[in-house]
Amino acid sequence: MLSLFLVALASATLLPGGSEAWLARQWCQGGALPALWAAATAGNVLGSLINVALGRYARHFQDRRWFPASPRGLARAERGYRRFGEASLLLSWAPVIGDPLTVLAGIFRLPWWRATLWILVAKGGRYALVLALAEAWLAPYCG
Repeated sequence: MLSLFLVALASATLLPGGSEAWLARQWCQGGALPALWAAATAGNVLGSLINVALGRYARHFQDRRWFPASPRGLARAERGYRRFGEASLLLSWAPVIGDPLTVLAGIFRLPWWRATLWILVAKGGRYALVLALAEAWLAPYCG
């Protein structure tokens, strides 16, 4: 379970990871569904909350030349974020766009409890789906 938690945590940060494959592997090896779901979800939510924290911290450096977003780009991102709202965090599970969405939640100071709730729903739902698909399709191949 610890390895699943760590892989899920790393997968939610800007580091690459394959938490879904690791979760399916752990399930194939006989892991209990609730424990697998909880470990993967907790690790991935924590990883996303690290991104939120990085976003909150990064905002302090927005006036620096090396800051990765120009004031104009940051304003455009904020307009988009405000337009779609915090519910955009329901896409925090998605590859490529999920990590930046969690960083933006931090930059734009979404309250912690709301960020956690949206991310928990998104990440928990994804892992529930992965486990359901594993049960439906992988059972004959697990020895």
